[in-house]
Amino acid sequence: MKEFRSLKLLDLVRGLIGRMGINYETMRKILQVKLTMDQRRVPTMFQANMTEDKQDDYQFLKSLGIYVLYGLILIPFLFMGDYFIQMSIFFGVTMFILMTTLVSDFSAVLLDVRDKTLLNTKPVNERTVNAAKIVHIIIYITQLTGAFLLIPSIVAIFSKGIFFMIVLFFVMTLLILLIVALTALIYIYILKFFSSEKLRDIINYVQIFMSIGIVVGYQIVIRVFEFTDFDVIYTFEWWHIFIPPVWFGGLFDLVLQNNQSGVAVPMSLLAVVVPLLAIALYYRLMPTFERNLQKLMEETGPNKKSRWDFTAFWAKLFCRSREEQLFFRFSSIMMKRERDFKLRVYPSLGLALVFPFIFHLNYISMESFASLRDSNMHLTIYFTAITIGPVVLMLRYSPNYKGSWMFLVSPLQQRSRIYSATLKAFLFQLFVPLYAVLCAVFVFIFSARIIPDLIVVFMAIVLLTLISYKLTNNDELPFSRPFESAKEAGSTVTLFLLMLITGAFALFHWLVSMLPYGVYGYMGVLSVITIVSWYVAFRPKKPLIEL
Repeated sequence: MKEFRSLKLLDLVRGLIGRMGINYETMRKILQVKLTMDQRRVPTMFQANMTEDKQDDYQFLKSLGIYVLYGLILIPFLFMGDYFIQMSIFFGVTMFILMTTLVSDFSAVLLDVRDKTLLNTKPVNERTVNAAKIVHIIIYITQLTGAFLLIPSIVAIFSKGIFFMIVLFFVMTLLILLIVALTALIYIYILKFFSSEKLRDIINYVQIFMSIGIVVGYQIVIRVFEFTDFDVIYTFEWWHIFIPPVWFGGLFDLVLQNNQSGVAVPMSLLAVVVPLLAIALYYRLMPTFERNLQKLMEETGPNKKSRWDFTAFWAKLFCRSREEQLFFRFSSIMMKRERDFKLRVYPSLGLALVFPFIFHLNYISMESFASLRDSNMHLTIYFTAITIGPVVLMLRYSPNYKGSWMFLVSPLQQRSRIYSATLKAFLFQLFVPLYAVLCAVFVFIFSARIIPDLIVVFMAIVLLTLISYKLTNNDELPFSRPFESAKEAGSTVTLFLLMLITGAFALFHWLVSMLPYGVYGYMGVLSVITIVSWYVAFRPKKPLIEL
């Protein structure tokens, strides 16, 4: 088995670890296996480009190279304003990148229960197992952070000196402790109150909400500072004490500029005390956390039927034949129950709910809310449609893809009914609820004058769904391929093309809105095009089983 440099460095403190009641040799062996498995695990950023015959043992190391390039975006912030402003934005971006990665990949490390079956049957004490998990997490995060900060650190050494780098190293250690502890404490809370099937679903939703929260939090950090004539101005507000990047900016201001007035001292105290308290709380709750992880190994119980299930209603309303209704319900169930599908699709739908309002906030910061109400900014709802292409592409994939043989043995003679039912299920089970919420908020903001525009946008979305299907589908059945084969060659170009098509729809909508009754005329034309296009695309033409 391969010897890792991180384990050789760990050997330097083996005596200290042994005095803590930990069997060092056993812990080292466990870590060696975990690190070997890490190299073989495909990170989230590469899963979309992997096929079964392309996997190798160095995917994690390759992903670190990508994070080295990501680090380039931090360099401009090292030269923006004073230390407080520089480092607040610097750590805001850093937290955004690292927490996005941790949400997608960290759970595989933190919630790993595969070793329980083996280690629980061996004479390994609990302290050794817990120590191995903590050290594993530290190695994982250190490698990730080191790669991300490699280039900015080189620039900082030559431009700001060694002492700045020492402070940066210390503050990054605090930031890592805070990120790890907060993520772990969220999962500890969930594991404490939920079990088995419900727990797995909730963990997925937490990852989704954290993804949305990271994007929103990043926008909040940027808005802490006011940019005027290329100068960056900071004005303290009470709610800034809840923004961790500002804490670390205050610590730099105190240490490097000796600023002991204003908010630097209280922010510095928060930067030091909160991460230490958080990691201490995590360590104290670690045994409880490990015991609760056993819930992930429990058998799945029977699913409880929802009291409010509109699937059958939507199926009867929008599907013409009995067969299409059946596949509508089947596709709806797949989208609601498959965790891998939800983990890949639901975050993008959640971000689609947020992005239009980010543009509204930018507009209000430059103009006013009254000006926003009278503007055409309601057309930013088209940003929601950008998610259509990636989601339609994902409809081909499933972790249970081997069960697609059921399509071939079903007494259905037309593929078109399967495809149309799946697309309709996506629209009315996933997208329509999200779009309805957006429409309600938009009408509240912009008044009822935009209702015709919202109807036109929905028709455009239905047509975009069909266009996405025609561009991304290679005549393959839904849920019939493994996720590892997603986004093969050409898919990225296709998705970019779909984004351009969405932009073209938005631009044309804006142009016709300048004409008297242009929106109503466009609505009629778009309705005819959409109905005819769906009929032509899914007319009976190819039998499922060739006789």
